[in-house]
Amino acid sequence: MKEFLGDDFLLDSDLARKLYNEHAKKMPIFDFHCHLVPQQIAEDYHFSSITEAWLGANGYGDHYKWRLMREMGVPEEYITGDKSAWEKFEKFAECMPYFIGNPIYEWTHLELKVYFGIRKPLSPATAKEIFDECNEKLKTMSARKMMEINNVATVYTTDDPVDDLHWHEVMAKDKTLKTKVFPAWRPDKAINVERDTFIPWIKQLAKVTNKDIKDLKTMLEALDERLEFFVNHGCTASDHALDVVHYKKATYEEANAVFLKGLKGEKVTFEEEDIYKGYIMLHLGKAYHKYNMVQEYHIGALRNNSLRNYKRIGADTGYDAVEDKDFAEKLSALMNDLDETDELPKTVLFTLNEKDYIVLATLKNCFQGGMRGKIQMGTAWWFNDHFDGMDAQMRKLSDDGLISCFIGMLTDSRSFLSYPRHDYFRREMCNFLANLVLAGRYPNDEETLGKIVEDISYNNALKYFQR
Repeated sequence: MKEFLGDDFLLDSDLARKLYNEHAKKMPIFDFHCHLVPQQIAEDYHFSSITEAWLGANGYGDHYKWRLMREMGVPEEYITGDKSAWEKFEKFAECMPYFIGNPIYEWTHLELKVYFGIRKPLSPATAKEIFDECNEKLKTMSARKMMEINNVATVYTTDDPVDDLHWHEVMAKDKTLKTKVFPAWRPDKAINVERDTFIPWIKQLAKVTNKDIKDLKTMLEALDERLEFFVNHGCTASDHALDVVHYKKATYEEANAVFLKGLKGEKVTFEEEDIYKGYIMLHLGKAYHKYNMVQEYHIGALRNNSLRNYKRIGADTGYDAVEDKDFAEKLSALMNDLDETDELPKTVLFTLNEKDYIVLATLKNCFQGGMRGKIQMGTAWWFNDHFDGMDAQMRKLSDDGLISCFIGMLTDSRSFLSYPRHDYFRREMCNFLANLVLAGRYPNDEETLGKIVEDISYNNALKYFQR
């Protein structure tokens, strides 16, 4: 029986341990997709308690944990409500022993170990001791310190096109900041013409750019202006939440007609979404190619399933699930239309539905060329961000492509305490590669294996995102 979260955690052989300890462990972290708040990095934020740092505050926090607490029957006032920090933490601790088999159990205790040096399991019996010890250490542990502890070299935040990037400008001038922080372009609100956020957002865009946005042409001009602004602030990546892939090649007139319906608040059909969203994605893809940017497509989230709780608490609070719509044909058409004019940018394809791993693994290699690993199959994401999900993603990636070209792990997190997930990934990746050698499927060539491990851990992403 292995020691709980011991030095050999997830490492089942001498070779796996060697690859991890001599190659993966030393590599910095490149976190190219997260939801950290730029202001908190710029101001080197100090959290008021472990509850705020772990569970969140003011409706912004770790919905992975919130979902499990709800499943345990914890009342909402102890999750996103107005109970005290201790009361919320106590409820979380009461639930913790029952999280067996869930990655939250492992992540929680990895974070206790890495940041606070605490190795005892969190439970009702240890809750007060751990709460007090963490809070005491948090007095001298800021947001930046949390990143430094994990050797985080580069972070890409997630930013709306109307953001003034003030805090990124502050960080760019700060010589004391050891982690490089850049904005990533997230234009979902310009694309989601069917949602009630569309009209208010267009008004924001018009105000920021001082343009009279009266049709699709003027909207795209304003959007292009903002993209150039982001690029001038060091942005080399875009991110798109393509919950459902919409695409149909259309004329400007067809797309403009849908835009005008959205601008009037009229109902937009599914077919009209194909027209408008396809036109925008094609336009933006060409712009990303122009600036040598990376586009990330996150596919397959079914969001805000509980309308009652969405109205009560808001989005991104734990009421999302996995979508199961087919998308291969439309995604292929979008990529092909960009490729046909040789304007397909570097692209990272993520899916939330494990059944679609083979779709991405095979589709990506229809559009390779010009550089190493131009089209990527993204890491196991969100509901797949656990042992089995990572293993399945790496197996399918290896079966139908080259894991050696893989750009590796990201956090996709709102928490500064989440960086041990990179260590978790690296351990499993080393074990995965070592098992191929132990099975006689690859020679025990430590020099090559070590390089592959270091590349997946950090080097591939560094080159891919031009850093």
